[in-house]
Amino acid sequence: TLQGIVESPIYARATGYVVRWYKDIGASVAKGEVLAELDTPEIDQQLSQAIAARDQTAASVTLARSSKERWEALRRKDAVSQQELDERNSAFVQAQANLEAAQANVRRLQQQQAFKRITAPYAGTITRRNIDVGDLVDAGNAGSARALFMLAQTDTLKTNLYVPQANAQSVSVGQPVVIRQTELPGQTFEGKIARTAGAIDTATRTMQAVVHLPNADRRLMPGAYVEVELQASRSERLVVPANTLLFRAEGARVAIVDDNGKVRLQPVSIGRNFGRSFEIISGITRQDRIVV
Repeated sequence: TLQGIVESPIYARATGYVVRWYKDIGASVAKGEVLAELDTPEIDQQLSQAIAARDQTAASVTLARSSKERWEALRRKDAVSQQELDERNSAFVQAQANLEAAQANVRRLQQQQAFKRITAPYAGTITRRNIDVGDLVDAGNAGSARALFMLAQTDTLKTNLYVPQANAQSVSVGQPVVIRQTELPGQTFEGKIARTAGAIDTATRTMQAVVHLPNADRRLMPGAYVEVELQASRSERLVVPANTLLFRAEGARVAIVDDNGKVRLQPVSIGRNFGRSFEIISGITRQDRIVV
């Protein structure tokens, strides 16, 4: 199955109502382009309250600074104690810290308010739209909220290829492959092995490889089933009928006829079992005559 080189769902980072959406399925979008806008009344109200609280705290800082400066002047005249001056200095430092906390809260809510604009994280094609005007969407991820859009990069596609163990050693990164789609008869597409697992899956006895396929003209669509043809190196291993093998205490043997017409038992190494036949890894050649 073909997939976009990058595919990702787009979630909302703020809770609100959909005011409008700009991109529908099939639309090409640039990185940072606005896909939809939300109305977030709760965040707007929280931001207004945070700004008011920051302004109040800023006024407290001004008062604390003025009080500190007056007490410093009185202290120089020895009209107040050092303890009283330290208390005013402490109040000023605490007021400054409260102001920094209030400013941080305002910046946080301003950042959340910016999430009213749903933007594309990268250039690609919209493959799914799950919202309409008036929908209430929740901030969250795949576990707690629905995706608003599905975005995919379709100028390059990828598919997974599972190579049998017998051919795994002949597969390498950069190796070309030929791809065909049943619905496009007579057309072939060239791709390359982008990466391999480098290990054999013990359950399937295959090695996974990822194929990248240029698709600038958009002739191939993500989700389509395709056939992948890989030119693996030709194996010199032979397959013989099961009734030619002799399993003896010293190991597997095959009876072959030599040039003098005499039969002798030849040790062989067995590979895969195909039921009625066996793969021979070593021990005989194509020119040998075996006894059935």
